[in-house]
Amino acid sequence: MTYIGNHTLAVQRGLNMGVALFIISEALFFLAIFWAFFHSSLSPSIELGAHWPPIGIEAVNPFELPLLNTIILLSSGVTITYAHHSLIQGNRAGTLYGMIFTVVLAIIFTILQGIEYSVSSFNISDGTYGSCFYFGTGFHGLHVMIGTAFIAVGLWRMFAYHCTENHHLGIESSILYWHFVDVVWLFLFLSIYYWGS
Repeated sequence: MTYIGNHTLAVQRGLNMGVALFIISEALFFLAIFWAFFHSSLSPSIELGAHWPPIGIEAVNPFELPLLNTIILLSSGVTITYAHHSLIQGNRAGTLYGMIFTVVLAIIFTILQGIEYSVSSFNISDGTYGSCFYFGTGFHGLHVMIGTAFIAVGLWRMFAYHCTENHHLGIESSILYWHFVDVVWLFLFLSIYYWGS
């Protein structure tokens, strides 16, 4: 569609609906992860030692790397919003800078998440706590990597002059996905890192 014109309105509506339904399905996926976490943590069974986090597991301090990662991810939400507003206003430079900063912040977030995993005192095989922690944060990390690639493709398309202020459906989809990733991280930080520790 890059070189033959805009999508028709019907196609744009269909693509928007497809992205919205995809994000809803991902939200339900994360709801299942949170359900498993809260099911175990709100009423830890005798098999879990009737204690949360289980005895012998030292939870990650939420005010160290997780808080820094929260600041970084929320900052990336600001930069991608700036890029979106710049795109709508026809400010190509602002769009490019906003998207570049978003990709850089996303890469930093992913690196710090890997560092957190490498210094953690428990792993995924350490019972229900380890499973819930790594399943939730690991799949979020996977979504960050997918979102980073999604935005990077939009950035490449901006560099190649494929998008205009009136025709940027792919970039809008990547921005919506990125905001979803931000919101999921807030829930992860507040529930698993802060409340769960």
